[in-house]
Amino acid sequence: MSSSDNVPHVETEAVPSVGASGVLDKAAPSGRLGEDSTYRASPPVRSSPTPSSAESAPSNAPETPPSRPAGPPARRGPMVDLDPSGQVSQREPDRSQRQYLNYAFYKLDPAFRRLPKLEQAEMKAEFARAVDMWLEAPPEAGRILRTYSTVGTRADADFMFWRMGFSVDDFNAAQGLINRTRLGGYLTQPYNMVAMQKRSQYVNRIDGSGHGLELLPGEGKYLFVYPFIKTRAWYDLSPHARQGMMDEHIYAAGPFKGVRLNTSYSYGIDDQEFIVAFDSDFPQEFVDLVGRLRYTEASLYTLRDVPMFTCLKRTVDEILHDLA
Repeated sequence: MSSSDNVPHVETEAVPSVGASGVLDKAAPSGRLGEDSTYRASPPVRSSPTPSSAESAPSNAPETPPSRPAGPPARRGPMVDLDPSGQVSQREPDRSQRQYLNYAFYKLDPAFRRLPKLEQAEMKAEFARAVDMWLEAPPEAGRILRTYSTVGTRADADFMFWRMGFSVDDFNAAQGLINRTRLGGYLTQPYNMVAMQKRSQYVNRIDGSGHGLELLPGEGKYLFVYPFIKTRAWYDLSPHARQGMMDEHIYAAGPFKGVRLNTSYSYGIDDQEFIVAFDSDFPQEFVDLVGRLRYTEASLYTLRDVPMFTCLKRTVDEILHDLA
C-alpha cells in the first residue's frame, strides 16, 4: 500500500527489491528478510571443453597452467538504505521541487437548505466560479483538483477537494477564494490534511505512486483516504527488519490489481506522518485488501490509521446538487 513507509504498494511486483547498484534482488518467499536472506546469483561455472584426440596427444611443448579467474565478482551494494534518515552520512537537505497535496473536507450548515431555492442557486454558481478560478493558474504551478462527495458515507463531512500543487501557498489561495463566497459562510472544515510527495525508501519505482514529482490522481470511481502514524518502535528497527516486513506487506497486496495507491508524507507539516489514498472502482476489493494486510507483521507497528474516508468521485455541480 510508489512509493512508501506504511501501506502496500499495490501496483508493484510482489517481491523485487533494488540494490544500490540498480540490480534486482529477488526476496525470499517468506517476505521476511534478514541481511543475507536473499537469492543472489552465483558466478557462472565455466566447464572445460572435452579435449579432442589431437589435443590429448602427448606434446613436447611445456604445459600451460590453467588460467584462473581474476577474482570474485564485484560485490554489490546493500539491498536496503542503511541510513534512511541521512543522520549517519549527514545527507544534505533536498530542496528540489515537490508536489504538495491537500485533502480538504467540508461540512454544510443545514441552515443553507432552508434558504429560498433561487438564493441557493445563486450561491452555488458563485461557489463553482471560485473553484474554477483556482485552476486558472500558469501551467508551471502544477495545480490539479479532484472533487468527491462524502454524502451518505460520512456523517461529519459532505464533500472533499483533493488539491495538488508545487507550493503550499496554493492551498491558502484556494481556501481564500471559497471563504469570500456566500456559500463559504455555511461551510466548516472538520478535516484538512496536508502532505507532500517523495520517493519511498522501500520500493524503487511505482508508477504514479510517489516515485517522482507527480502522481496520477483520481483515476477510479472511489477514493479511500486515511491519515497514518507508525509507532516509535518501527523507527527503532534495523533497516533490514523494516525492509523485510515491507516486502511481506507488498507481497500480500500483489494480487489486488484493481487498487491504486498514492502515499504522501506529512512529517512536521501536519499531525499525521503519512496520508494514504487508494483509487479504485471496486470497494469490495479494497475491503479484502485491508483485511489481508491486518495479518502482516508490519501492521503490528501501526499506531493510528483513522479516520477513514470513503469518497465518491463527483463533479462540483454534482456535489452542490447533493448538498441541497
